[in-house]
Amino acid sequence: MDNSGPPERICSAKGCRASAAWELRWNNPKVHTPDRRKSWLACDEHREHLSTFLDARGFLREVAALS
Repeated sequence: MDNSGPPERICSAKGCRASAAWELRWNNPKVHTPDRRKSWLACDEHREHLSTFLDARGFLREVAALS
């Protein structure tokens, strides 16, 4: 079996195993430098929920479609 292809990108929502379509880039300003970005991946169903969670805490910096 050939495993040389790109790894499957799975949604970061708890219990979700769907393929991710979005990258939510965030940082915690109390912990990270302003230019540091961490990433969560999201499927279409969980993009809004995960974005709202991060934004409510002031962590969300940008959302981008995965290519």
